[in-house]
Amino acid sequence: MSDGNHRLPRRARTRSYVVLAIPLLMASLLATACGAGGGGSGPQTTITVAAVGNPQMEDLQKLVPEFQKAHSDIQVKIVILPENQLRQQVTQDVATHSGRFDLSMIGTYEVPLWAKNGWIQNLGSYVQKTSSYQADDLVPGVAKALSYNGSLYAVPFYAESSFLMYRKDFLQAAGVTLSTTPTWDEVAAAARKVNNPSKGLAGICLRGLPGWGEQLAPLDTIVNTFGGRWFDEQWNAQLTSPKFKEAVNFYVNLIKTAGEPGAANSGFGECLNAYNGGKVAMWYDATVGASNFTGDAAANSGYALAPARLKPYSGWLWAWSLGMPTTSTKKDAAWTFASWATSQDYIKLVGTKLGWNHVPPGTRTSTYQLSEYQKVAGSFAQLTLDSITHADVNHPTVDPVPYTGIQYVDIPEFQNLGDQVSQQFAAAIAGTTSVDTALQQAQQLADAVGKNYRK
Repeated sequence: MSDGNHRLPRRARTRSYVVLAIPLLMASLLATACGAGGGGSGPQTTITVAAVGNPQMEDLQKLVPEFQKAHSDIQVKIVILPENQLRQQVTQDVATHSGRFDLSMIGTYEVPLWAKNGWIQNLGSYVQKTSSYQADDLVPGVAKALSYNGSLYAVPFYAESSFLMYRKDFLQAAGVTLSTTPTWDEVAAAARKVNNPSKGLAGICLRGLPGWGEQLAPLDTIVNTFGGRWFDEQWNAQLTSPKFKEAVNFYVNLIKTAGEPGAANSGFGECLNAYNGGKVAMWYDATVGASNFTGDAAANSGYALAPARLKPYSGWLWAWSLGMPTTSTKKDAAWTFASWATSQDYIKLVGTKLGWNHVPPGTRTSTYQLSEYQKVAGSFAQLTLDSITHADVNHPTVDPVPYTGIQYVDIPEFQNLGDQVSQQFAAAIAGTTSVDTALQQAQQLADAVGKNYRK
């Protein structure tokens, strides 16, 4: 996502980042002690933000002092966690009403479910009273996915779909060409042709790391476009159906014949590192991945829409976003920070301070009108917007389904179900079980959930 993402993705994605926390900033402490700054000697509020580990959040950490300059009365503590840990901790926080976090980074999966449960704050009134926020500038599909009953319940930090990224130089050397609308069969053939383990080059990187927002994010898009689905319209589990089985076999076989070494432990971060290091020729993952390329990867990459088969557009939709738990006792301060971190001004701040290639993508239409951003992101900017536009969470599959969501099934049980099923598939990728056995186990797990809805 972007799991999802969603990646991380990532945004839809577990990153290989150490758990970090931003302590109270020393500069701000000194300023407060001296009675200097906008907040003067007035009361101070500390807000705690739960965030996913990815490069965009590292950038946010670097820029928090800029926020503090204007808001020295608000101290910001950011707790950064790998994706799977983040999901566990923020879900526990809102479900038990513990009030640990004032803002939590959540995605398109959580927002409608948590809004319905009353776990997160309706941000409509906050947006309305902050004219400078310019909510009408948010990418429409993203804003809709973060709304419930017509109101925003989270604001997007960055948004993504999924697409194919590839090294033009590696493919050219192997005599391979790709269109901007490839099929999965074309991609698989290309991956196997360019795959060269003796030279340390894998044909493609695909996530194998367990987690519903990790491995299942790309795999579910393949299931969808192959004609598979998790449940039929009567909530009967479909994981052993021919189309679902074909998709999982395709994914596992492609990894085994042309994928990265140790794929069962590879998530967004591992694939990003492998791609940047010139160890893989192609990578199917979150569109945000392109924003993180360096060196030869940045100079020699081409991009294509998410590969398809039966369903023409298969890319996912994810937005890592800031939601406010209803248990927060510091809602005004939390909104002040959330609106700053997701504003037009923040995007420009990132560009001028850290470089335009660092700009969080996919959230605001105005971002794509900035000449500075177009200069560094022109090769993938429009394709990112097109991918987000084509993503249809309400019609994710070839045949009708009773659920919404592309890289997930938007029911509360899917967080646990998806994690358990992905563990079965990771075992198949690692070669410790067969695909058939993994699917039989997954079918039983899904059927137990489906029974709740058949009743």
